[in-house]
Amino acid sequence: MKRKLMLLLACLFVGIGLVTAQTQKVTGVVISEEDGQPVIGASVLVKGTQIGAITGVDGDFTLPNVPSSAKTLVISYIGMQTQEV
Repeated sequence: MKRKLMLLLACLFVGIGLVTAQTQKVTGVVISEEDGQPVIGASVLVKGTQIGAITGVDGDFTLPNVPSSAKTLVISYIGMQTQEV
């Protein structure tokens, strides 16, 4: 009985670890508010982490393995005001 209880608890802790370690892929496009054109080379960072990307020619970006607890992106570009989304 004690062995079954220990196995059950071990499975429970592993399951909790897997659930809390969920990540997601975030994609998007950075567009200038002034003229509606894509912003090439803007920096997109997940706030509070070191996960980030640079926008491409179409202003698009992809951030793989973003923790599900992350809620804010910080977007910056030289000559433009930094935005938190």
